[in-house]
Amino acid sequence: MGQQIDKITLKGFKSIRDLEDFPLRNLNILIGANGAGKSNFVSFFTFLREAVEDRLSLFVAKKGGADAHLFLGPKITSQIKAYLHFSPNGYDISLEPTSNNSLVFVDERICFDGSQNRRSVDRSIGGGHSESKLKEQLKGGKNKAISEYIYDSISSWIVYHVHDTSDTSAMRRTGSVRDNEYLRADAGNLVAFLFMLYERHPNIYEKIRDTIRLATPFFDDFKFRPKPSNGDTELQLEWTQKDSDYPFLASQLSDGTLRFIALTTALLQPNPPATILLDEPELGLHPYALNLLAGLLKKAAAKTQVIVSTQSASLLDNFEAEDIVVVERKEGESRLERLSSAGLQEWLKDYSLGELWQKNVFGGRPSDG
Repeated sequence: MGQQIDKITLKGFKSIRDLEDFPLRNLNILIGANGAGKSNFVSFFTFLREAVEDRLSLFVAKKGGADAHLFLGPKITSQIKAYLHFSPNGYDISLEPTSNNSLVFVDERICFDGSQNRRSVDRSIGGGHSESKLKEQLKGGKNKAISEYIYDSISSWIVYHVHDTSDTSAMRRTGSVRDNEYLRADAGNLVAFLFMLYERHPNIYEKIRDTIRLATPFFDDFKFRPKPSNGDTELQLEWTQKDSDYPFLASQLSDGTLRFIALTTALLQPNPPATILLDEPELGLHPYALNLLAGLLKKAAAKTQVIVSTQSASLLDNFEAEDIVVVERKEGESRLERLSSAGLQEWLKDYSLGELWQKNVFGGRPSDG
């Protein structure tokens, strides 16, 4: 597993004009009004992961081209710049738009803070290329160790979007039991991943099952019945309720229950990514399930980095002020600010964080700014 980010600089990306050395903790809860820029911040992590996997050109083209990624377009913003520090290493990139609405690296750099035995490093690995050269550095040479550290961190990020629980969603459909290396961003391989945990990590599986029972009292357990199919072995999500051995199908789970199962599995997985990101995980969840989700987020943050975008005041009530990052849109740009318990000391004597947010005490609500 890679390392978490301790600070990030991001300039010229979508609604984020100038974010300088912003500190990230193990747990980061982003709040803000619709359009404030929470999702833009989260989307940068997908953008960068696609970049280091040599899929940037395709990703940018599918998401509206370079112009759609530049703050207020190319007439206002000439470059996207980003620097991420994974102590003791760093990754520094600058990208410019081209005439065919794609992006090209102006510079790509790897950094090392130095130690008692090694000098600090700030080295360019190229410019003028349309896909990252970070993976090239893994083949050998003097850049290998630093590049490997950075690549392992970024390539392991997963932005979980488990909003699609429609009848045709991947979570509700049959899949191969072999698709279990990691839980996919849409949890489309949920049943295969749960089956893997059932066989190889029974203690983790039991924690997931028991947590689901707390949120869904009628739920008893999953039922795994792999079946041969066209040279493969396939599986569908089945479950049983208490006091019955009748196997129900995933189609008989509510949207909220299915999302909660996927979120619980993501947050309790035994070998999590270096950074887990969740965009509005509260969608369709009962208030009690939200409290359970908050506990899962805290538990996950004890072993990995968690970044959550939310609009739920009830969810906020479960965290400390320092966990909260307020995102506001001012003068057309997104600005991020972390809360402080000291700054809210008097207010917190009488109100919860969720209540203070609803009262617009610390911002993050719709405004004319």
